[in-house]
Amino acid sequence: MNRKEFLLASGSLIPMSFLGTSKADAAEAKKAAVSYMDSPAYQEHANALRFRADKKFKIVQFTDIHWVPGNPHSQVSFERMNEVLDAEKPDLVVYSGDIVTGRPAAEGYKSVLELVTSRGIPFAVTFGNHDDEQDLTRREIYDLIKDEPGNLTGTVEGLTGVTNYVLPIKSSDGKKDAFILYIFDSLTYSPDKAVEGYDWIKHDQIEWYRDCSAKLTAANGGKPYPALSFFHIPLPEYNQAAADEDCLLIGIRKEEACAPRVNSGLFTAMLEAKDVMGVFVGHDHVNDYVARWKGIALGYGRFTGSKTTYWDVPWGNGARVFELTEGERSFKSWIRLAKGRVIAEFQYPEDFKNADD
Repeated sequence: MNRKEFLLASGSLIPMSFLGTSKADAAEAKKAAVSYMDSPAYQEHANALRFRADKKFKIVQFTDIHWVPGNPHSQVSFERMNEVLDAEKPDLVVYSGDIVTGRPAAEGYKSVLELVTSRGIPFAVTFGNHDDEQDLTRREIYDLIKDEPGNLTGTVEGLTGVTNYVLPIKSSDGKKDAFILYIFDSLTYSPDKAVEGYDWIKHDQIEWYRDCSAKLTAANGGKPYPALSFFHIPLPEYNQAAADEDCLLIGIRKEEACAPRVNSGLFTAMLEAKDVMGVFVGHDHVNDYVARWKGIALGYGRFTGSKTTYWDVPWGNGARVFELTEGERSFKSWIRLAKGRVIAEFQYPEDFKNADD
């Protein structure tokens, strides 16, 4: 069953919610963007992450878990997440959307997050298009998880969406920033009847990113920090990359990227800021590929869900793993599956050299 067939069968093809931006919201967003780097919301987690003494930092990305409380299929997700966490022992877990898709949602989040909270692993969440289709709004989910042990999920009041925030990773000695993670809320469905499909990251979010990036670069003596970005719905550039026969893809591609039909310019902003090395999303369950497009890695996590949603991916569910090295503008990544199987390992950008030049 493909995405369209699954959505038609489940009735999820009909938009259930969308977010708009009024003039008042835009004015408040501009104010928030100017002050965010000095705000308590940013400072609260500014010292939470640090490279280890060996100069390494490991991130595990879980995506599209589609956890349904009481559904036995979700046990497959539970087993895989347990296995990945035991094997990789990450310094941070990022949940990139469509986490709980059944009621009661609060029970689902408790089950999913207990795997990391019980291990003392910090975690960060961003929402997908299905997260607020149960019995909790985006804001209610945020309020539900904000006091969980190790939670680093942030928000910017007045900005479109809920899960927009920046997480710096400190140097191993804790004295300075060494790496930046930009998290965005990629929203849900198009608010415009003339545009079918999914919503797009809004201009106020992009301007907020530009402001944060510029201030961080200035604080680093004009040199952009190495950075990664996580959200749920892929950018339109994913399809541009996949359509280019000269573009190297590492991994699995079994469906077109279900991207917005409006390109609001986030990729261009990242290209101009020169900090983000890679963007990693979820959303398309049977894709886990990474492509280099105009100098930026456009990639997917590995589907972590089960048969509670459409699922036709070789070798079953799993997770994407990232290993960062302090002081290097590069990263290593691989997919971990069941029974210790590791696939699609690469070093970026070395393994993509001349791929799109």
